[in-house]
Amino acid sequence: MALTVSERETGVRFAVRVQPRASRSEVCGVHGDALKVRISAPPVDGAANDALVDLLAQSLGVARRAVRIVAGATGRSKVVDVDGVRAAQVLRLAGQ
Repeated sequence: MALTVSERETGVRFAVRVQPRASRSEVCGVHGDALKVRISAPPVDGAANDALVDLLAQSLGVARRAVRIVAGATGRSKVVDVDGVRAAQVLRLAGQ
């Protein structure tokens, strides 16, 4: 399967599959049609979500405020909006 990235007026929207409590935080490829991300933070009190936003912002070279979790905040499967980037940047990050 390939990562699905939707272009929007201000940026992109894509699915993310999160593995919390990993040994280190990293983008590690594709899981189905979602970007697979390992996060070292536990899924407690939003810590994993905060770590995900930090990692995606740093990896894509945007400000933290440009990254928003728009669906799935309490689960492992999430939908993320990122302003100021194009689909090609996200696909490169995923290794595609």
